Amino acid sequence: MSESHTATDGTQEPNTAVAHNARVWNYWIGGTDNHPVDRQVGEHVAGMFPVIREVARADRQFLGRAVRLLATERGIRQFLDIGTGLPTGDNTHEIAQRVAPDARIVYVDNDPTVLAQARRLLTGTPEGATDYIDADVHDADAVLERAAKTLDFGRPVAVMMLGILNFVLDTDTAREIVRGIMARVPSGSCLVLTHPTDDADLGGEGQVPAMRFWNENATPPITARGRADVAAFFEGLELLPPGLVSCSQWHAEPGAAVVPQFGAVAVKP
Repeated sequence: MSESHTATDGTQEPNTAVAHNARVWNYWIGGTDNHPVDRQVGEHVAGMFPVIREVARADRQFLGRAVRLLATERGIRQFLDIGTGLPTGDNTHEIAQRVAPDARIVYVDNDPTVLAQARRLLTGTPEGATDYIDADVHDADAVLERAAKTLDFGRPVAVMMLGILNFVLDTDTAREIVRGIMARVPSGSCLVLTHPTDDADLGGEGQVPAMRFWNENATPPITARGRADVAAFFEGLELLPPGLVSCSQWHAEPGAAVVPQFGAVAVKP
């Protein structure tokens, strides 16, 4: 199944006949940038795995807490948001520039659905900068080369990879992507990551059948990973407390519910 088709002007347009992750995720968090097929598949997945809406909301809330913490407590002023997804409320640049108006943010995605909405991501503060580049996470060299037009890679950068590595089905490839990018950013840079899991201690075993349905009826295909495989993405980095936990519980209020989505932030020594 194709994710997009080519318009008469040569640009890629979203394929609205097949459910797509960016639009289904948008539907789960209450957005309006979705189509009937996305809502249909989203409802079916939610019927199989009702907690998925909580996962989507928890992932978004984790983003907010992580960006605020890095901007306020670590002094991070540059954010490379890879796998941006569709714009909603409180995007990375809005959160960061609320704390530090001079913050610089580059969004990266290669989804035509997201590209069509990218203009909504480019309205930041006059003191800072926001940019959007159409690039594939598999091509780290291209991502970093183009991001360098906005970001200074001589200074720390927060590399945001929320819910993106689960679309890289080969674990070794996913690790190499992370290592390649983090090798090119300086000491003091951070990796911010979330990833779905099938670990039973987070209630993840229930989403395996839902993922199977997704892979048969939507695009792109997705995979869950266990704690050890997700932890391996942080090799050579120093995890900030509380470490690798359910993203809903990372720097959250006491008693926050557990969702089967790992979340963590680590610093490059």
